Amino acid sequence: MQRASTARGAAGSGAVLLLVLVSVAVLPGASGRGRKMALGGEARGVARYSNKGANAEAVPPPRRTPAPPAAGSPAQFRGQARLPRFAAPRRYELRLRPDLVACTFTGAAAVTVAVAAPARFLVLNAADLTVDRASIRFRDLAPREVVFFPDDEILVLGFANNLPLGEGVLSMKFNGTLNDQMRGFYRSKYHYKGQMKNMAVTQFESVDARRCFPCWDEPAFKAKFKLTLEVPPGMVALSNMPIANQTVTGPIKTVSYRESPLMSTYLVAIVVGLLEYIEGVTPEGTRVRVYTQVGKSNHGKFALDVGVKSLHLYKDYFGTPYPLPKLDMVAIPDFAAGAMENYGLVTYREVALLFDEESSAESSKQNIAITVAHELAHQWFGNLVTMEWWTHLWLNEGFATWVSHLAVDSFFPQWNIWTQFLDATTAGLKLDSLEESHPIEVEIHHANEVDEIFDAISYDKGASVIRMLQNYLGAERFQKALASYIQKFAYSNAKTEDLWAVLEEKSGEPIKNLMTTWTKQQGYPVVNAKLNGNYLELEQAQFLSDGSPGPGMWIVPVTASCGSYDMQKKFLLKGKSDRLDIRDIASQCGNQEKGGNFWIKLNINQTGFYRVQYDDKLAAALQTALQSKKLSLMDKIGIVEDSHALSMACKQTLTTLLRLLYAYREEADYSVLSHINTVSLSVAKISVDATPGLVGDIKQLLIKLLLPPAVKLGWDRKNSENHLDALLRPVLLVALVKLGHDKTINEGVRRFGIFVHDRNTSLLPPDTRKAAYLAAMQNVTTSYKSAYNDLLKVYRESDEAEEKGRVLSTLCHCKDKNIVLESLNLLFTDEVRSQDAYYVLQGLGVETRETTWLWLKGNWDRITKKYGGTQQGGFIRYVLTLFASNEKAAEFSRFFATHKNPEFERTLKQSLENVRINARWIQGIRSEPRLAQTVQELLRRP
Repeated sequence: MQRASTARGAAGSGAVLLLVLVSVAVLPGASGRGRKMALGGEARGVARYSNKGANAEAVPPPRRTPAPPAAGSPAQFRGQARLPRFAAPRRYELRLRPDLVACTFTGAAAVTVAVAAPARFLVLNAADLTVDRASIRFRDLAPREVVFFPDDEILVLGFANNLPLGEGVLSMKFNGTLNDQMRGFYRSKYHYKGQMKNMAVTQFESVDARRCFPCWDEPAFKAKFKLTLEVPPGMVALSNMPIANQTVTGPIKTVSYRESPLMSTYLVAIVVGLLEYIEGVTPEGTRVRVYTQVGKSNHGKFALDVGVKSLHLYKDYFGTPYPLPKLDMVAIPDFAAGAMENYGLVTYREVALLFDEESSAESSKQNIAITVAHELAHQWFGNLVTMEWWTHLWLNEGFATWVSHLAVDSFFPQWNIWTQFLDATTAGLKLDSLEESHPIEVEIHHANEVDEIFDAISYDKGASVIRMLQNYLGAERFQKALASYIQKFAYSNAKTEDLWAVLEEKSGEPIKNLMTTWTKQQGYPVVNAKLNGNYLELEQAQFLSDGSPGPGMWIVPVTASCGSYDMQKKFLLKGKSDRLDIRDIASQCGNQEKGGNFWIKLNINQTGFYRVQYDDKLAAALQTALQSKKLSLMDKIGIVEDSHALSMACKQTLTTLLRLLYAYREEADYSVLSHINTVSLSVAKISVDATPGLVGDIKQLLIKLLLPPAVKLGWDRKNSENHLDALLRPVLLVALVKLGHDKTINEGVRRFGIFVHDRNTSLLPPDTRKAAYLAAMQNVTTSYKSAYNDLLKVYRESDEAEEKGRVLSTLCHCKDKNIVLESLNLLFTDEVRSQDAYYVLQGLGVETRETTWLWLKGNWDRITKKYGGTQQGGFIRYVLTLFASNEKAAEFSRFFATHKNPEFERTLKQSLENVRINARWIQGIRSEPRLAQTVQELLRRP
């Protein structure tokens, strides 16, 4: 699954014994996980609730004193991280009928269950469903007890006696709501011939299949699935497998699908709506389709091409054919994640699948390629071989992230995608430098903890340590071992140690000992390097952005080059310190006393997941090598990113960082400059609080750094330029606008004015629109809103998701607090899809941060109602990290002490830590005696 914000909510509690119906009802108008109740208490056991609108309160059930947990009591299953193992599903036969007008659905399940140990209970997951107790049977036996525990989202069926060992069929009927939460079985809205229509869509990862049908909703409970859908005749109905047969009787079309292979519940998928498609076929004969809203199928051509190529490549790389007879990819208008790898039916946000030559930016093409390659890699790494439990999520996401770059590099070598991979490594290093990070293998104790680990640790650190391991083993050995792993665990589940065992067996290397230090403990080291004669003295320590010491110790694959990349040294740093004899590569280094070609670079091409801090002599030599164009693109990125991180941790001065940044003034490469740009904007942002009297000069220095490549590229695309030039242009123009470069702003305003009157003008193609939109917002005030109103008109008239997101991301880039408030309040209207809230939040700036914080506090209940748990975490992250003082961190802590939710707890802690880190960085910057002098000196240089 590709990451994005998801809608979640607060957990309920308690248990209710229901005599006729088990109901897990969503409170009207509410959203979010557990924003639910088990309702009952009538003598007849009928679920009852108030349905008087969004603010209606549920009628509480009569209070009961629950029996203490004991052998034979349903309560013994409460509070468990996982379902008991004495019974497991083997096959689901599901029949579902969605009502696209009433936005409800009915269903029936017949589940073949294998009972492996004596027990009188069946325990499975259910949430937001009403289950008809009278319909429940197992081997023709009716349960004596039917108990739902809302905070555990489990349904306990208690029978009079122990169940017979072996297989039997559990059957039941149920119904639910096609919700607006973008999880479980939900509705997505779209326009067709001027009318609003509803589409029925599923999103089950991580723990939301239980919201569509009662099930054993854990990855290890693999089973076969046989689905039947009953839908209106004019609708396209898709599921994981091809259609076996379909019939039409009156107003209902009944569609039955072929039985699936063994798979986990989170991979089951359904899409019902008015759709059209384009089609391709792999060399092996697998049919691949891209489904879209009517009228948009041509926009799926690029994704289709990448999809066909990906299936073919992965078949060879993993040594195993694609397991299913077809692959469908569907663009969904409302979709919480970026994409989801459902077996044979992959779902995407529209922006992650559809590319239009006329309205899409060049960066979208690359994002689509990466996303499609990522999701299709999951058909092997995740679907065919599935993690045993969410602790091992990184086996899915880390590998899909890594191998998607391998695939895209094969398809588009000119994109230099492995250099861009360092974006992922940087994101992983940044998050993992927090005390509130977590290990790659993170313990999960409750379903509401799962969503928060779909983060830069599971994805980006996971992918980066895989790259580190591949570099250590070599590409060929690594690929053959991976293929063996896939073949060994096909159609089953695996843990991290299973992967290490196969890699160790095939390579003969001590993989488990090496890699356990990277996956079972959080964090990573900084390797301090000091030259002493013919030896390079190395010492590792855990790197934390708050500057504090950490207890971690790693087996570090160290690589080193000296004076040239022709001679390299590799060894494992296994202890706290060691020294590296560099005499065998010293001939390449030149005379270290006289300078010349002398330089030493550790962590060649940033293949290792660690930072390096050099002594003054080594750092100076590296900067000289940088200016002399002796270093690779990846090493240029690594040096500046390490310097930035060390400055934030007050292990190095901002003065030193600015001198290093200035050494990049002749840089022209997209990947390097995109990192320079990110670091520059970080410096500009912290300078507002750290050195308000100097911030103008610092911004002018950063403009001096970024302006030459921007001038060279200009605003207009040239026939001779390549993909990377097209990616670089908007990065530089947006940065110059944000830094206040008048000429760039004025040109952006000019082009925007022309665009407003002629949407087809060649002066403002998709690549440069965001820069122009931001420029136009610079002068917007409450009394001068024409540009703001023009942008809203562009938003309202566009039917392209990419363009809508582009506009939303600029609306808060304004110094007028009333305009910012007006933009934020759009999030409570139907104009902005819930999935797109983060676009608006991305545009927030430090100038109006206090207004934004007051808005967040004052509207927290409304945010909770509409967006819920994990997506609330995005609100927290974007707003809180605008600040940089311990006093504000304390204020935030006081507020959220009374507004807790386990689904954003980790995000809150990380955000608070980042606020305190920046506060500490500010104090360090203020104590630098030569900062102002250095800024003036660099500004005066030609």
